[in-house]
Amino acid sequence: MSLKSRMPYGPTTLTRKQLVEAVKAAARRPHGNVHKGRLYIAPEAFETEGLETNVLISRFSIIDCTGSVYIGPWCNITARCRIYTHDHVHAGRRPHLQVEAECGVVWQDKRIGADVCIYDGSIVLYQVTDIPDGVVVGAGSVLTKNPGPYEIWAGAPARKIGEREDIDDAGIRKVLDRDKYRLSEDLLARGEKWY
Repeated sequence: MSLKSRMPYGPTTLTRKQLVEAVKAAARRPHGNVHKGRLYIAPEAFETEGLETNVLISRFSIIDCTGSVYIGPWCNITARCRIYTHDHVHAGRRPHLQVEAECGVVWQDKRIGADVCIYDGSIVLYQVTDIPDGVVVGAGSVLTKNPGPYEIWAGAPARKIGEREDIDDAGIRKVLDRDKYRLSEDLLARGEKWY
C-alpha cells in the first residue's frame, strides 16, 4: 500500500485567499516609524501542482516586518509564533524608553528557508538572520542564533537537539503504525462526554 493511499487527509497548506488573510493578520510593523520592511514569499510556494500554495502561516502568529522577512516554500509557521526583526538598545544606564524615543530600535532582515517548521508558541529573536532549509523549531522555544540546515532546535534558549534524517515511505509507515496510548473503556464510561 502506498503512503498516499494510506492517508485520506486533505492539504494542510493554505489557499491563496487564506494565505492573504493570514498574512494580513500576522504581519505587523511595530516600529514602522523607524523602518518599514516587507514580507516576501518565495515564488516556489505557488508552483506545486494541485495546491494553490504549499505554505502554512497561522493568522495567530506575529511576523514583525520592521525589517523584511523572506519565507521559502513548504514552510509551516504555526499559531502563537513570534518572529522578530527588531530589538531595543539595552546598552548603558539611561532609561530604556528615553533611548528608544531618541534613537528608535535596531532592525535587520530575516530569511526563512524551504521546509522550515516553527511550532506553536516559539519566538525567533532579532539576532537570528537565517533559518536554513529543513530546520524545525520545537514548540515554546526561544531561538537566539542561526541553526544549521535540517537541524532540530528546542528549549529556552533553544539549542540543537537533533537532525532530520532522510526517511523512505516504509519508515514513515512504521512511525504512523506505532502503538499509541489509548484511554481505557472503563475510564471513558465513567466520564461525561463534552465534545
